Amino acid sequence: MRIRRVVLLMAVGAALAGCGADGEPIQPTMSANVGVGTSGTYGGVGVGLRRGGLGVYLGL
Repeated sequence: MRIRRVVLLMAVGAALAGCGADGEPIQPTMSANVGVGTSGTYGGVGVGLRRGGLGVYLGL
């Protein structure tokens, strides 16, 4: 289920990045993190798009 979300998120990001192919360049970003705490380990991923002064970021 989690892998499906990540793949869907990447597909949406790629589709949005393709929309700006003829205009101002869109700057994609991606981040991933892994942490260890007293209750176990956790991880997260996120993708973002930035065009001019507008930025959109989605994280899981």
